Amino acid sequence: LGILKFWVGPVPVAVLLRARHVKILLESNTNITKPWQYDIVSDWIGRGLLTSTSKKWHSRRKIITPTFHFSILKGYRDVFIAQGRIFIDQLEAVADSDRETDLFPFIKRCVLDIICETAMGTQLNAQTGENVEYCDAVATISAISFEYIRMPWLWLKPIWYASGKGFIFDQLVKLSQGFTLKVIQERRKLMEEEGLLGEFVGMDDEKVICRHKSVFIDMLLLQQAANNFTDEDIREEVDTFMFEGHDTTASAMGFTIWYLGQYPEYQKLVHAEIDEVFGDDVTRDPTENDIKRLSYLERCIKEGLRLMPSVPLLARTLSEDLHIEGVTLPKNLTVMLAPVLGHRDPEHWERAEDFWPDHFLPDKEAARHPFAYVPFSAGPRNCVGQKFAIAEEKTVLSWFFRRYSVESVEPFPGNRPIPELILKPSCGFPVRLFKR
Repeated sequence: LGILKFWVGPVPVAVLLRARHVKILLESNTNITKPWQYDIVSDWIGRGLLTSTSKKWHSRRKIITPTFHFSILKGYRDVFIAQGRIFIDQLEAVADSDRETDLFPFIKRCVLDIICETAMGTQLNAQTGENVEYCDAVATISAISFEYIRMPWLWLKPIWYASGKGFIFDQLVKLSQGFTLKVIQERRKLMEEEGLLGEFVGMDDEKVICRHKSVFIDMLLLQQAANNFTDEDIREEVDTFMFEGHDTTASAMGFTIWYLGQYPEYQKLVHAEIDEVFGDDVTRDPTENDIKRLSYLERCIKEGLRLMPSVPLLARTLSEDLHIEGVTLPKNLTVMLAPVLGHRDPEHWERAEDFWPDHFLPDKEAARHPFAYVPFSAGPRNCVGQKFAIAEEKTVLSWFFRRYSVESVEPFPGNRPIPELILKPSCGFPVRLFKR
């Protein structure tokens, strides 16, 4: 049938593996509640779009969706370009050295700079060694959160704090939240000086669209009065954006490079497409049209997300009974979806275990079950920032492959993926870089 059951400590969990079953759950407008295991993440990001439910979630989703409108994404693109250029310049020193280089730290710092600037309008400058304390705090919070979820004994508060993890977690959460609240106050002051705050300004208002760049936090501040948002409400959504858009995108870009580093025939096709778009110019900024033309690179990104989905597991707590082909999953049961397994179902994938970008040719995509591929979830709780993520990855990777070719040091099946909150490589992304 494709439904499994297992236990996490005393908690029963059902797992749906078939695309047709995944569709039933993800299309539901009532079974949208995240399980209590997400509560540890909520201690950091609050009850924002990722972890809220019912009326609060519906309200937040309605407010936040326009902040990813294509016209606002254009403003974010300038940040992708600038930080992508810094990223490839950082790699200059290790290229052609014939020594192994772990790309993961470079990618994570690049993505963190992008997310911080687009979410908060603040230049973190992680790529050039600044704000290390905040960068480390975000990474450590994520790691401790996953330990909490998979170790039931840590659910007991005395053990949680006796282990020392609880105190470290609380300290770093306070640091992170304080940073965000400070930025909110600074952005409000700046927008007041620019005359943008006062009466409500809509998302399609020319004053917003024509600003020198769009920032997520600004979009929320513009709507604060109309929606009775507190600063804490805004902090929840900004920190949610930071959490959801940081490690996820870094892993996606890293696995794409890692796979292309073991398939030179596909990497040559990426280089050929990039050369067709940019010629031999390795310095000019990519335009919106340039990025649209990189269809093969996008297929490679999608194939990397198929085999190594950044979010390997999704979960819901059922608000009502769920009926699937004669099986009733009862209300309050935790139900999990496993894209990392479902994306390898041979019923829907011609070469299920291989990295093969042609899985995403338009005719193959059209013929496939729409819920066989859910790296950004699907249905009403799908990822609101998926277009942002793909645009970011294409932009940064277009810089990377314009400048370099890459050879993976530990190809698959080595460097096993580790299914933490975000799927990560066990050994980083060790490669050899060569200037083109």
